[in-house]
Amino acid sequence: MKRPTDNYSETTHFGFATVSAREKAGRVKGVFDSVAERYDLMNDLMSAGLHRWWKRYTVEQAGLHRGHTVLDLAGGSGDLSLAFTRLVGQSGHVVLADINAAMLSRGRARLIDAGVAGNLAVVQVDAEQLPFADRSFDCVAMAFGLRNVTDKNRTLASMRRVLKPGGKVLILEFSKPREAIQPVYDWYSFHVLPTLGKFVAKDEASYRYLAESIRMHPGQEELLGMMQAAGFERCRYHDLTGGIVALHLGYRL
Repeated sequence: MKRPTDNYSETTHFGFATVSAREKAGRVKGVFDSVAERYDLMNDLMSAGLHRWWKRYTVEQAGLHRGHTVLDLAGGSGDLSLAFTRLVGQSGHVVLADINAAMLSRGRARLIDAGVAGNLAVVQVDAEQLPFADRSFDCVAMAFGLRNVTDKNRTLASMRRVLKPGGKVLILEFSKPREAIQPVYDWYSFHVLPTLGKFVAKDEASYRYLAESIRMHPGQEELLGMMQAAGFERCRYHDLTGGIVALHLGYRL
């Protein structure tokens, strides 16, 4: 299937459906408004808890130190932000950012309950047009968010713009698994995930969109090329769980 271009004057994909590029953001908002309340529970069920290991590995690869500034983009319920605030300390600063207000509300409440204060800001933003000054962050991380934006190239450029020279970008996202596990992965994605969504989150359609959006997302090498085209240097990726998920890294030098 040919992937439609990420251009606002054209159409784009919403799962397997083709929609107006201007329409996608609203549809994605509807998905996350619907799943926000049971988002964390569904993540544990869908991945059998593996998402926690994927995120822990991402945090380890960030290489953060006391005093660093970090943007947790599409940060949702705050898994990465919670870890980041502990690493950067009170002399550092973490911005938990997401376009979805319902997800941010859950993330903010969770971090307050965890005792995070003084080194965290919670901001509703559009990843394609980040409202931060150039060269503001030592690290920009995005976990399971890039596939949901309308224009991936614009988002990558925006992420690079707000990185300091020497800063690191980390993109954790579903990717292309090894051929040996593809049939089982497909069966799980299109049968088990929607069923879990139906009975646990009371929303089968949103979890069918999840499976479809993963299939439409660029694979490891394609995303690597997109990062390089956006100006990131020393780019690489690490496959996790047989390539079901990949962590891409790059730098602004």
